[in-house]
Amino acid sequence: MDYFKSLAHELFSTNFETSPSSIQFIDAALSCTSPHFAPSYTDPNQKRIIRRHLVSLLHDYLSFKPSIDAFMHEDGTSVNLLNANGELQVSSSTPAIPLTIWLHESYPFVAPIVLMSTNTTYPIYDNHPFVDSSSGAISSFYLVNWKYPGCNLSELVHNLVKIFSHNHPFYYSPSTDNFFHPSFASRREAVDRLSCTLHYDMTELLSKTHEEVVELSSLREQMVRRAIVAEFSVDENENERTELKERVKILTDEVDKLSNWLKVNDQDSFSGHEIEDAFEATDENSKTLLDCLAADRATEDLMYSLDKAVEQGVIPFGTYIKQVRLLAKEQYFGRAKLEKMGISLQWLD
Repeated sequence: MDYFKSLAHELFSTNFETSPSSIQFIDAALSCTSPHFAPSYTDPNQKRIIRRHLVSLLHDYLSFKPSIDAFMHEDGTSVNLLNANGELQVSSSTPAIPLTIWLHESYPFVAPIVLMSTNTTYPIYDNHPFVDSSSGAISSFYLVNWKYPGCNLSELVHNLVKIFSHNHPFYYSPSTDNFFHPSFASRREAVDRLSCTLHYDMTELLSKTHEEVVELSSLREQMVRRAIVAEFSVDENENERTELKERVKILTDEVDKLSNWLKVNDQDSFSGHEIEDAFEATDENSKTLLDCLAADRATEDLMYSLDKAVEQGVIPFGTYIKQVRLLAKEQYFGRAKLEKMGISLQWLD
């Protein structure tokens, strides 16, 4: 593209606002047939429309100048396209906006590609409704609804002036606020302002929705943890319930056995017998154990009675000592017998 850059420099070096120079550059670019420099516009009628629209744009907005360069599409395709670049001044109190308007190879049936330079003194708003802060791509209602022959470059830039006068893309400190009254707006301006309002409302709604999603996700995690704890508690309670049911069954069986025993061994059944006869040992060891335990308890009772008797002076102290020695000797042999049977003396405490 060095040929066209040299031509542009020669044509615009003396006076940028000279319209014949701009027209001469456009005509030279559109008539070029070199495979390296020719633009990607093949239809003669298309070229006439492009020429007319570019000339009208450069006539209405003198800050723009024509150029031609390689343009890389998102799919990697490279094409030679005409473009108009310059600084758009929307008001005297706001910074100028550097723009490049690329004419698509299918222009005017496909909308032009409008890019704003990101290498500027002022930073671009991160959440601007019409400008992508990272790429500088501009998207407005006019571009989205582009339709030939109703749309052209001059009206596009006029529309950009309107929307940027109310929503400037740069961070800056404005000296005065722009006055706007709904009755002064055209239908297209009203739609642009409405889309801008909807953009900010949608951004705010998305932010709130994101916060709610995060909050609900945290709540869901808490509920899952509580559900796990509750499930574990239910399992523990179920196990405890099963154990209690088994325990109740065992106790019920024991109660039945005791009730049956009481029915057989009631008070009338032992009117002429000792109450001890109601309890029988199941084997010889058990019988010996019962006898030893009974003798030990009887010895303890007798020693207690002797203590009381000597305290009250019923028996002399010498007789008390003699009887206690005999009882202690018998108790010792009885407990030794229990030890040989493997019975702990703790049962006697």
